[in-house]
Formats: sequence, C-alpha cells, structure tokens
Amino acid sequence: MTDLLVPALFTAFVWWFSTGAILWLDGLHPRTYRASLTGASALAALALTGLAATKDDTSLGGAYVAFLCGLVIWAWQEMAFLMGLVSGPRRIPSEPEAPPLRRFGQAVMAILHHELAILAGAALVLALTWGGENLVGVWTYLLLWVMRLSAKLNLFLGVPNLAEEFLPDHLAYLQSYFRRRPMNLLFPFSVTGGTIGTVLLFQAAMAEGVTAAVAAGYVFLGTMLALAVLEHWFLVLPIPSVLLWAWSLRDDALGRARQAWTTSLSGPCDTEALRSVLDAASRGAYGKVETLSGSVRAGSGWVEFYATPRGATICACAAPASAEARVTAVGRGVDLARLEAALAACATAEALTEAT
Repeated sequence: MTDLLVPALFTAFVWWFSTGAILWLDGLHPRTYRASLTGASALAALALTGLAATKDDTSLGGAYVAFLCGLVIWAWQEMAFLMGLVSGPRRIPSEPEAPPLRRFGQAVMAILHHELAILAGAALVLALTWGGENLVGVWTYLLLWVMRLSAKLNLFLGVPNLAEEFLPDHLAYLQSYFRRRPMNLLFPFSVTGGTIGTVLLFQAAMAEGVTAAVAAGYVFLGTMLALAVLEHWFLVLPIPSVLLWAWSLRDDALGRARQAWTTSLSGPCDTEALRSVLDAASRGAYGKVETLSGSVRAGSGWVEFYATPRGATICACAAPASAEARVTAVGRGVDLARLEAALAACATAEALTEAT
C-alpha cells in the first residue's frame, strides 16, 4: 500500500504547489513576466531533455523523473498563456448577442495560439519519446491537455462558478466567453469519464505482477485525473476552491466583492467621447473597474469595446441580434452613477455632432 500512497501524495503535493507557484508568479507585476518565462523556458528545455533521457528507463526513479518532466512542460504552457505570451488572435470580448456558433468561433480565436502551442508541445513530447518504454511523461501531458480542454468547454457552455478570480487583468476579456449556468450537458460526461478513468488507472496499479515503477506511473496518472475531476466539481459546487491557493494569490483575488451593472444606451455614441470614457475608466476615474465592455451604435454602424486597468480597445462589429446597445461594468467600489452619466454623454456628444 505504501508503494501506492507515496506517489499519490507526491502527485497531490506537486499539483497543489505548482499551481500555486504559477498563480503567484502571474500575480506579480507584468514587468516580471519576462524573467518568469525565461526561467520557465529553461526548466521546460531541461524537462524535454529529461523525457528523452528516460524514455527507456523503466526504474522507479525514471517514472518519477518522467512524470515531473511532463508536468513541467505543461506548466510552461499554462504560464505562457496566463502571462499573455501565447493566447489567440482575438483579444477582445465576445459579441454580447452573438449566436452560439458565432460565439464558439470567437472563443476559439481567443485561445487559438495557445491550443496550437499545446499541440506543438504534444508533437515534440511524442517525438522525443517515440519507441520508448517509459511513457509516463507523455501520458501526463496528454491527460492534462484533455482534462483542461474539458474544463474550457464546460466554462464555455456554462457552470455556476467561473473561477474568474484566477484570470489576470490582461485576460479578463475571456470572461465574456464564459456562461454562468446551473449545469450543461457536457459536465456529467466529463466527471463520469474522468471518474471511470481514475478507477481503471488505480486498478491497473494494484494488479498482480506490476512492477513498482509501472504501478507508480499508473498512480501518478490516476491521481492527476482524480484531481482534474475535482477541479471540474469546483466549477459547480459551492466550494471556495480559491482558498486552496490563498497563499499564492493577491489580496484582491480572494473573495472579490464585485459589483456588476448592465444598461442599454439610446442613440448612437460619439467614438472619440466613448474612447475618453474608456481611458478614464482604465485609469480608475470611476472606481476600481475591472472590466467595462459592450457594443453600441456609432455613426452608421456598431462598435464593440473593452476596457480594463491595462487599457481599452474599440473595434467595429456586426449589429447584435437584439439591435440594442448594451454596456456592462464589473468591479469593486465602482461609481456607477458617474459612469452611467459619462456613457450617456457619449450619445449626447454624437447628437450634437450631427446637429452641427
């Protein structure tokens, strides 16, 4: 039993600590990201070397090394995404009234480069270990990829807990691709499939005649899959998962008391006046606005916009299905009265421009 308990506890600790370390590094000032990614890249290069060196190592030590190498390579992918190095060509919110297929396409474009980087990483890992006997690192990477993809799809389809406190400011626009719903049809299949896989992996680890190294490999994978299923349950159960990594998060990420406000605007807006409001919101003129987004009429067309403390963007877009201008603000201590008045003044400015 000790042969199974030790690798299980080791996996749980590495999962908990590595996740917290990534969140802590991501919570630092963006000027530290280059150093963090440089260090992570060096570790990833060592991990790739380690996978190649241990592909024929069937010892217990070889299983541990391969597992850690697979995890480090996956951690690089997570850091590259969270720190903005690799995300997608679309870095603006989803259109508020976009139909499901259009919203899905926009969501894919928002993370396309990240998914391609994961695919390239998988190809490299497979190439380095092809024909080898120790594939623990390969399966670790692939398992994490599948379960993370499942989590992304569940967030897109809708779950009660969106875990937005884990998103850095520069990726806050991704919240617009999430949906807050009691449940979705994919979720039961995700957790059931993950649970069955966990049971099968642990059964394989306890089978007669299995060597300590092979058993440890199955335990590594089974424990990681069980933890991935647990992360899925965090999306639907009233459990404050953020407390698991309280030591690694900034104070404002722990139990943020957010305000959320949505309104409609009548009449087209003056684009320059709107940009001034967005810039002011980014600088904190209306309180701690985390995100300010929406789509409004401007001139003869429509624009969609997005603002965070890191800046604002405005771009042309198709008219929403409802043909209604909507604005949403999320933050803490937001002066909603002043913000609403400033946005309404954008429509007034456009009317005055037309009158002259």
